[in-house]
Amino acid sequence: MGPGGGAATLERIATSAVMAGCLPQHMPIVVAAIEAVLDPRFDLTEMQATTHCTAPLLIVNGPAAQVCGPLSGGYGVFGPGNRANASIGRALRLSMINIGGGRAGTSDMAVHGHPGKFTYCFAEDEAASPFEPFHVALGYSAETSTVTVIGAEAPHSVIAVSDADDPETPSRLLRSLAVCLANPGSNNFWIRGGAATVVLNPDHAGLLLAAGYDRKRICSELYERTSFSAAEIQSYVPARGISDEKDVHCFSRPEDILVVVAGGGGLYSMVMPSWCAGPHRNTFVTKEIRIGEACEVPWAQ
Repeated sequence: MGPGGGAATLERIATSAVMAGCLPQHMPIVVAAIEAVLDPRFDLTEMQATTHCTAPLLIVNGPAAQVCGPLSGGYGVFGPGNRANASIGRALRLSMINIGGGRAGTSDMAVHGHPGKFTYCFAEDEAASPFEPFHVALGYSAETSTVTVIGAEAPHSVIAVSDADDPETPSRLLRSLAVCLANPGSNNFWIRGGAATVVLNPDHAGLLLAAGYDRKRICSELYERTSFSAAEIQSYVPARGISDEKDVHCFSRPEDILVVVAGGGGLYSMVMPSWCAGPHRNTFVTKEIRIGEACEVPWAQ
């Protein structure tokens, strides 16, 4: 585990998990999350050393959200109060510190960081979502449990008022999400080509579905709406040297925009811009959670 190169053995991972307050049933998710960040596509060493504030965001799907938790996916999903969310995310961070050697100011060079570097973990609210579960959209069966890990900034709140009598409401919601997802001050605008996360509350998700937007169409719309003229990008980032006169997309493909459903109903959804750097440009990695491989170590008699 980079940048320090420590061996991520199960014993060392379990030590960090105990420090984080994990229960035995939390361990399958912790292990799968470790496997995800150690996948070469995740660029963990580069993420640990960057000056950007990025932190691994864990998105849990499938039966493990209950069997290995329960994890929260409803009201206050990013807030305090749920042990599994807090402990599992913290176990990953402590592993990155204790095993990977990612220490602030010496190897972890984030200028500011953000609170997600303490813990950043939630479950998609599959019961409240009008869409198929996120992991099913990725090709897994509904009975399979997965954890998806992506580098993410802190959640950015997006307000949108639902008005069933106004046919422009879905378009305004998508426009608001896109503006926050790739604002001119973000890496998604400056560097481009990475991935990012959108967390729709169930009301906003239902509004979009009623207007004919499934998850795939939402991603396509956001991809198109997060494009800018070369001149506009150049006005903010002259050093980028863009010569193409055509519109420039902030993402390489619609599939790099992750859309999941979580949180309570109401006015607000969330977006998490990302880092976009490293050899694999801040891609996301999904790993299967193997339930039933962890247990409490019995006390010696």
